[in-house]
Amino acid sequence: MDLRKLKTLIDLVSESNVSELEITEAEGKVRIVKGGTGAVAVAAPVYAAPMAAAPVAAPAAAPAAAPAVEAAPVVTGHTVKSPMVGTFYRASAPGAKSFVEVGSVVKEGDTICIVEAMKILNEIESDKSGTVTQILCDNGQAVEYGQPLFIIE
Repeated sequence: MDLRKLKTLIDLVSESNVSELEITEAEGKVRIVKGGTGAVAVAAPVYAAPMAAAPVAAPAAAPAAAPAVEAAPVVTGHTVKSPMVGTFYRASAPGAKSFVEVGSVVKEGDTICIVEAMKILNEIESDKSGTVTQILCDNGQAVEYGQPLFIIE
């Protein structure tokens, strides 16, 4: 499988609701798994002769690796989640001051970020008052519906 095709598959998985994709072709097999944070992990391609027994044994080993990817750290506090699929921005414009930083005190209804969807900038408001303890997304990162953005305590 060539690198352009692999990159296209990784991009498709990271931008969609698909959490795992496994492709088997004559020249080998690739498994792409998206973690809870949106990070994408690619299992090394397995190359084998078409009639070899190795491809049959490989799927049995794959589920053992899955729990390590799915293990998530324990999070305390209130999680603010993305109400839509789009692109996460911490500020209203490039170079502008971020809406919130770690340690910022927010009130319910305060704008804490922007999610751009279909060229529309949607202000995301805090649904709880408290202190921002974690910012879980990077500026310009693609986010999914329901993906955690902030932790507020």
